[in-house]
Amino acid sequence: MRQITATRLGRALAGAGVLTLALTLGGTASFAGAPTTARPTLTGFASLPAATFVPGSEPSGSLVTGNTNGYPTPFADQPIQGFSGIADNGDGTFDVLSDNGYGNQANSADFLLRIQRLAPVFATGDVDVVGGINLTDPDGHVPWQLTRTDRVLTGADFDIESIVKAADGSYWIGDEFGPYLLHFDRAGRLLRAPIPLDGVVAPETAARTGVPATLASSRGFEGLAASPDGRHLYALLEGTVAGDAPGQLRLNEFDRRTGRYTGKRLTYRLEAPNLAIGDAIAIDRHRFLIIERDGGQGPTAVVKRLYVADARDRDRDGLLDKTLLVDLMNVANPKRLGGFDTTFTFPFQTIENVVILDKRRVAVLNDNNFPFSTGRTAEVAEDNEWIVITLPRSLDPDRRVLR
Repeated sequence: MRQITATRLGRALAGAGVLTLALTLGGTASFAGAPTTARPTLTGFASLPAATFVPGSEPSGSLVTGNTNGYPTPFADQPIQGFSGIADNGDGTFDVLSDNGYGNQANSADFLLRIQRLAPVFATGDVDVVGGINLTDPDGHVPWQLTRTDRVLTGADFDIESIVKAADGSYWIGDEFGPYLLHFDRAGRLLRAPIPLDGVVAPETAARTGVPATLASSRGFEGLAASPDGRHLYALLEGTVAGDAPGQLRLNEFDRRTGRYTGKRLTYRLEAPNLAIGDAIAIDRHRFLIIERDGGQGPTAVVKRLYVADARDRDRDGLLDKTLLVDLMNVANPKRLGGFDTTFTFPFQTIENVVILDKRRVAVLNDNNFPFSTGRTAEVAEDNEWIVITLPRSLDPDRRVLR
């Protein structure tokens, strides 16, 4: 098993000092001098190898079955992979949310929920792992029994899929098993009981409470956006609630001051009911950037897109107005970054991370579902790729959404 650790971090600390390291990281994700482009263009590429683990951590994957693409289980350490949400720290590092583990509640009890701190280095095509925190509930805010008696949270407890980092350094995270909103402090400690959404119940919660499910499994809060002023969160369900029109998804407004949902609800409609969303973030107080995708990978990947969704509903149909921003299966790559052809594709089953870097640049990351997904090469576990796309024109984002 190939194991990649944060050794570059250790060398930098030993040889150059913390200040030099901070300056280096601060420059890794700056992109001065945006080129003029006729269509979305790949201007940055980096990847983290599939077999990347938290060194010295606990074994994981003992309950995994099926084809693991050459990686024997259990793993000696915790995998870093499976990214399902991203927050920009503004210094060249990003806090990236690891997914719940190995695809379902039953096989993820030994996967520790964690926020990884990563730094892409586009000059070399590498991604440095520079830290991270485990998510815990030491004060007993979760009222039901957790998997571990030490109250370290696992993939059998929550399926964390979306993240917002608040100005005070705390984290709001969207879960799919409730679905719940979870609020953690900067050290990863849960600050209050999980916050449910009235009338929406996932099968995992139904099994625990006996309340009938109104949502399919793994269809909870896949996207979580913050308003530019930070007061409101907008939690987007991945699946359609029972009784709603097929392919229509609820975007729910939550007031951080009151700690309650406001009752305001917007509706996002998928291009087809069999598609799914991968992430949702705010551009300004009206517009959101949303990943929409099919379930294909490799040769079966077709719909992998970024849409701008506008809440002003100019056509008065009761839905967010959608405009295609980027077809991720058709991105110009004139410099052949990453060793790919002049047309770059992002053919991964799950693409679950988007972040706005500046007025004309966005970064997109896949979730590699380690060790299962094989988007680039059949029977080869895929890496987590980190791409930067320059847009033909400015997104005109609210300056407050930029770090």
